[in-house]
This record gives sequence, structure tokens and C-alpha cells, in this order.
Amino acid sequence: MPRSVVRRQSLAFFFLAVAVAGALSLASPTHADVPAPVMAPVLDVAKELQLPETDLAVASIPLDGPGQARFMNADMPLNPGSIMKVITTYAALELLGPTFQWHTRLYTDGIIEGETLNGNLYFVGSGDPKLTEERLWLLLRELRAMGVKHIAGDLILDGSVFNLPNGITAFNDDGDNPNAPFLVEPNGLLTNLNVLRIRARADNRGIHTWTEPALNGITIDNQLVFRDYGRCPRRYQFDYEPDVTENGTTITVTGVLPKGCSTSSYLSVLSQQNYTGALLTSLWQQLGGTLAGATREGLRPRENSELLVTTSSRDLVTMVRDINKWSNNVMVRQVFLTLGAKRRQPGDKDDLAAAEREIRSWLASKGIDNRTMVFENGAGLSRIERITARQMALLLQHAWESRFAAELIASLPLVAMDGTMRRRLGNADMAGMGHIKTGSLRNVRSIAGFTRDEDNTTWAVVAMVNNPRAWQTEPVLDAFIEQVHLSTRPPSISTASQ
Repeated sequence: MPRSVVRRQSLAFFFLAVAVAGALSLASPTHADVPAPVMAPVLDVAKELQLPETDLAVASIPLDGPGQARFMNADMPLNPGSIMKVITTYAALELLGPTFQWHTRLYTDGIIEGETLNGNLYFVGSGDPKLTEERLWLLLRELRAMGVKHIAGDLILDGSVFNLPNGITAFNDDGDNPNAPFLVEPNGLLTNLNVLRIRARADNRGIHTWTEPALNGITIDNQLVFRDYGRCPRRYQFDYEPDVTENGTTITVTGVLPKGCSTSSYLSVLSQQNYTGALLTSLWQQLGGTLAGATREGLRPRENSELLVTTSSRDLVTMVRDINKWSNNVMVRQVFLTLGAKRRQPGDKDDLAAAEREIRSWLASKGIDNRTMVFENGAGLSRIERITARQMALLLQHAWESRFAAELIASLPLVAMDGTMRRRLGNADMAGMGHIKTGSLRNVRSIAGFTRDEDNTTWAVVAMVNNPRAWQTEPVLDAFIEQVHLSTRPPSISTASQ
């Protein structure tokens, strides 16, 4: 029998089995008695890891070629973790536009006389997700280039771009590290991701420690122990304990560091307002400038204030790539709030509510029933956010057809190559064969994105685990991606005979 006929018969057998399984799945969306053939190896891995099938939801939809959509427990609302970022970033690309930028400005209510600015300097934040130390230095350098050296008034920080009268609900983290960078909350005055990097190096002088950036009011109490010999640490090799007072912040560093070794750690110890104020005054001093007044929060007067200089962010496409490749929580929360701020209406209680209203309306315009979805911050850094595998897969199907499909897909981590997928599926011969966003929280592991099968059909794939043992279930999710990739391979003779 010709090989092409055998292949057609094998594929016919496969798609018939998938169709039967799909019908059973749709009839009972939260049960998986007869899974599609592609799921058998996945469920074997789940069984080995003692993961109940009821705690796993999957969906896969062919986008540009033959194939049968597959669903298992696909209508069960689950905590998605960070794959929620796909919704926020896709919505932002369509609602704000890929060329959207944030503009942060310096104003004054005074006049420049000689080298002196006689008046206050207003730093007006825009909610920029990635306003870096380098860009702030360039902003202040431009002010210096205008001839300003002395500021006679105050430095006033205006972060009123976001309307958050009731603040933001703190994330209930159980990692016992309140200074972890991923816990930084969004703010109109966010700069440099509000992160401080502590660095240490051991050499013939002993152990030298410093911070990046160098901030006024931050002191390191270096209690690291020097060793002449030893293996250099691969990552972090010290503990830190911050002590924040009205007079400044002291960070006590303890641990052991052998000669010739360097190490570092990242933390967030200051509020966004205090961090930004300290960063601006430190950079201004480095540029040779002086500030006579205080640094405080306030509002720029809408009248009688003059624009001095502006710094503009990279476009939204660049931000989306940074967010999804590395699952940056504070950046996507800034984008979520920006959606609300740009589209707020009188009835919105705050910009969080405005953003949710806009995204729900946007989803409805695509025919996606979002009634069972639960939003909190659009980042997945939440115990209450919920979505179903079917809803996410349908959204990915729409994204594939979007005019900004290329921008969104390119932002997702490449399988076995970069971002949060760089160390996954490396042994599956799938490097670069998928763009997959990952998610992880206590009791949650998830994936969502696009992968190809061996016939070059692209599939939207979603898988979520909600279980106390979720931390060990990444092999289940990876097996699902791999099996979708292998789904068009004809069954072996032994399998067909069974």
C-alpha cells in the first residue's frame, strides 16, 4: 500500500478518535473519562506526579491548518497565574495602539535667572512602566544643558496620573520576603522598577559593597565574612536586613564571600515616592546641581507652570515584550492602570475598575463570554483572578487573526530559547517551535501561547494546574505542548494494532 494512503488512513483514525473525545469533552466540560489520544501521555505524567485529572484544564485549537480542537476541563474557572498578562498586553496593543508612549515631564512655577531656577521643580510622572535611571539622567542632563545649576525651591513629585482613591489591595505573598522585586506595586511615580541592586566583591582589599543605583539616604552595613579560598557563588550568597527610619535606610548584609568572587541581590525597600525622590536628587548632585528646598509630593499647578523638559518611553510593543518575556508584574500593572486612566468614565470608582470595564467590553466585542472571568490587577499576581482554558484559547485564536498578531506573539517566550521558557523542553527537539507565556503562583502552574505541529500547523495552546502540588507539575504542561507538536505523527504499528 502506498505510504501516502497509509498516512491518510492513520490521520483519519487519529482525527476520528479526537472528534469522539472532543464531543465527550464538550458534553461534560469538567470531566475527562475519554481524553483525546494527544492527552494520553500527558495524563500518564500527571498520574506519575499524583495530579488528579480534575485539577488540570487544557485547550488547543488549530489556527492555520487541519486539526481538531481539543478541550479537557476547559470550562472550569481557574487561577491562571501570569498567563493573565496575555490578556492585558493584547488588550493594550489593540486599545492603546502599538506605538503608544508614556511622557514624563519636568515643569516649573518659577523663572530661570542665570544658573538659578527661582521656583519649584515639578516632576510629573506618567505611569511609565520602564522609566530607567539612564533616562532620568538624560532628562536632568538636559535641564543642566539649559544652564540650570541651582534649584532655589522644592522638588515636587506629582504622581496623580492614576486615580486610586482607595489604594491597591496588597498581594498576599507567602514567600516571607516583603522586599522581593516582583511585589513592587504600580504607581504614577514609578522609576527604575523601584529596585535596588546590592553588589559585593571580595579582593585583596577585603569585601567591597555598593548599590545600583547609588541613592541618597541608603547605607550598607557590610558584615560579610571574607575567605581566602572557596568556590564562588553561582547566584546570591548573602542575606540582607533593611532598617527603614525617618533618617534613612540601613541595609545590613551578612554572609560569606571568597576572594576573587562577586555576587549581588535585588530588593525593593523604599516607597515609589521616596525611591524616585532619592534617585532624582542623587542624579542631580552627580551632574553638579544643587537643591535648596525639600523633596515632597504635590500637584503641579495647571496654570502658571512652564514645561522645561520631557522624556518619552519606548513604544508599547517594546514594553509588551519586556513584560511577557520575563513576566514582569509591576510593568504590566502599570499598563493595566494606564488603560483605565486613558479611558476612565465618570462612573468608574478608580482606574482599576475603569481598566476592567474596558477589557470586558473589548472581550465582548470579540464574542468571548467573560462572565466567569475575575480580574484584580491584570498581572495574575492574585489569589482571586480566574479564567477558563476555553476562554484563553479563544482569545489566542482572536489574537492570531489580529492586525497586531506579530507584535503579541513575538513578545511571548520562545520554547527552549529565551525568557521564562529558556530552560524548558530543551530535550524535546522543539527549540523555537513555540511562543509560550508561563505562569506560576503557590498552587498554580500554567502556560498559554502558540506552538507548531510537525505539519507546520500553528495551534493555540492553554494548560492550567490548580493544586497544592502545582510546583512540581511543569512536566505535565511541557508534555501537553510536546504532544500537540507531535499530534500529526501517524500512530505506530503497535498502537494501531491495539
